[in-house]
Amino acid sequence: MLETLTSREFWVGSLACVAAMAAVLTVLGPMFKQDPMKVRLKRVSDHKEKLRAAHKETLKQRGAGLRNENAKGVGRDVVQQLKLLELFDAKSAGKKLAQAGMRGEKPVFTFMLARLGMPFVVGIGTLFYMYVLKVGDFGSFMRLAISIGGFGIGFYLPNVWVTNKITKRQQKIQLAFPDSLDLLLICVESGMSIEAALQKVSEEVGANCPELSEELGLTTAELSYLQDRKDAYSNLGERTGIDGVKAVVTALIQSEVYGTPVGAALRVMAAENRELRMQAAEKKAAALPPKLTVPMILFNLPVLFCVILGPAMLRVFGIAE
Repeated sequence: MLETLTSREFWVGSLACVAAMAAVLTVLGPMFKQDPMKVRLKRVSDHKEKLRAAHKETLKQRGAGLRNENAKGVGRDVVQQLKLLELFDAKSAGKKLAQAGMRGEKPVFTFMLARLGMPFVVGIGTLFYMYVLKVGDFGSFMRLAISIGGFGIGFYLPNVWVTNKITKRQQKIQLAFPDSLDLLLICVESGMSIEAALQKVSEEVGANCPELSEELGLTTAELSYLQDRKDAYSNLGERTGIDGVKAVVTALIQSEVYGTPVGAALRVMAAENRELRMQAAEKKAAALPPKLTVPMILFNLPVLFCVILGPAMLRVFGIAE
């Protein structure tokens, strides 16, 4: 086996196989890639149909809210029997998942099952790593502590994943939001209604920021089918969780209630969000020198010392003249 692994024919064949697989994936990859814009438009359409059905149900029966009957199967039964919705605060989890771009009942049940199962998965993996493979020179107490820590890490791992997904999504929305406000201001001042302006902006920003396009499309759908228009604006702020978006939502609600001009509020909010985006960029630029200090010390200085002191050391030891 060692002769086979060290032979040149084996490595040439392996590299040729990897190159062939990469070529096949490069050619066939675009054929199986889904258009993200179509997927997000389908989500908006599904949300609109759900709101239409809920509105019809509200007209028939007072007090009926939005109904979620999407999640079915064994996972739903397990979550309901173990009462995980009450244990893990399903309402708060639903808001966090909505901010991460996952709406509906099914992601909530999946998240609950993940919080139930991941501690056992990570914990059992840690036990196998510590006691079966016996990797590392650890004492019995340290192995037990690491194994218990694996269960704790598994419990918080779904929350960490959702939080990371929310952060990345909010960064994308925050970068594209000032430009979308400028487009919205132009549409409103040209005489378009707020629904038509939001729909137009949603179509225009779809190529650069599909996440913001999806949120604006959902807001347009809610403005068309919800009884109170303020709820549609409030839902936009809750789904994004961004301070700049919440400020714009507040201005839109005030204009809806008191009849104040929307254009002036949007112009001020666009300038403020652009300033926030610039401040975020300046903050990253200011944090760059301290982050580069350690890599420069570890990688640049040793090479610099070798280049400067190398010839002198060779002469000292008589290796070169």
